[in-house]
Amino acid sequence: MLLCIDCGNTNTVFSIWDGEEFIGTWRTSTEWQRTADQYFVWLTSLMAFQKLDVEITDVIISSTVPRVVFNLRVFCDRYFNVRPFVVGKADCALPAEPRVDEGTQVGPDRLVNAAGAFNRHGGDLIVVDFGTATTFDVVAEDGAYIGGVIAPGVNLSLEALHQAAAALPHVDITRPQRVIGTNTVACMQSGVFWGYVGLVREVCARIQAEHDRPMRTIGTGGLAPLFSAGDVLFDQIEDDLTMHGLTVIYQHNKEYS
Repeated sequence: MLLCIDCGNTNTVFSIWDGEEFIGTWRTSTEWQRTADQYFVWLTSLMAFQKLDVEITDVIISSTVPRVVFNLRVFCDRYFNVRPFVVGKADCALPAEPRVDEGTQVGPDRLVNAAGAFNRHGGDLIVVDFGTATTFDVVAEDGAYIGGVIAPGVNLSLEALHQAAAALPHVDITRPQRVIGTNTVACMQSGVFWGYVGLVREVCARIQAEHDRPMRTIGTGGLAPLFSAGDVLFDQIEDDLTMHGLTVIYQHNKEYS
């Protein structure tokens, strides 16, 4: 069985792939201090709760937090006797190499999203990922990542408003019934929600104009469905795009190793 690990700035997701589908997925907060032993106890307890008795034979990791990778490597070696593939490292090949400025290090999550989206939808794509940051990844006709855009994440923007302005409360993001808010919470929710709708529309429109060929837009990340409701922002929503991308990169490495 393949264990896919996606370590983001806020959360880390573990999923087990049986070759056909993900049979278990679990999420924990990202903490670089967490040890290999803690990962093992946490994961095996959740597997036992779901009555999953499987043997992990391979592991692939994507991490935007470099300090976490060491303990994840120890975890894989100590408990599964596996040397994991780590996206972004020299020994983990990509289906298509990114075409960016020389010396630029592309976030592993963006490379994984590009691989997963191309596998499902072909090329000429814009992948909008609502995470800690809101990222726009441009996928060329041949599947290569060729650049993109990074904007502050939705929840990060709300938290910044709350922390920087004493009179503004912490609020949850939701689609407001009206654009004009009649209280502080409604005003903040409207500003963030419609502001990000405008952000996505404008950035995607400018990317397509600059790319100068038809493109499809793929939404992913926890808030993608919220921002697609009632507004045609995306051609497709992909809940498991990053995990799917990890399986694509894993298969590529197994086939050509």
